[in-house]
Amino acid sequence: MPTRGVVYVHSTPLAVCSHVEWAIARVLAAPVNLHWTAQPVDPGARRAECGWTGGPGTGAELAAALRQWPMIRFEVTEEPSPGVDGERFMYVPGRGLFRATVGAAGDIQLGEDRLRAIMASARAPEALAHALDKALGTAWDAELEPYRYAGDGAPVTLLTRVG
Repeated sequence: MPTRGVVYVHSTPLAVCSHVEWAIARVLAAPVNLHWTAQPVDPGARRAECGWTGGPGTGAELAAALRQWPMIRFEVTEEPSPGVDGERFMYVPGRGLFRATVGAAGDIQLGEDRLRAIMASARAPEALAHALDKALGTAWDAELEPYRYAGDGAPVTLLTRVG
């Protein structure tokens, strides 16, 4: 069963734009020509987004392909499909890659075992809050939020995985 998702390249140097397109094209086995716009939060940088359709796991492949360039900021989402959880990936330079399972509404899902481990290791309320923030990717969200708002109204390209 195919699934779908979105790639948000929030910020990349102009010189890397074509490399990003080639990386996405390799994963989707289809030509990619994104519509790049200026990223007002990062002068000189560009941003683009594209919807995609492919098999389960395509989101992880896209995130792995894009993290080759440590200077870009991006997010990749994959919607849940029958028998497969959705996923969300966020990458921020200096912070690295964050991965989470997401539900049908796009909310991050934390499993019972993970919550129990967090509660067992937290020695104080502040430690519990910190561990939950880390599990929810709060630091990644905070760093990406200004870049997200800068993209409101930007054009979206739709892509389909071929093979």
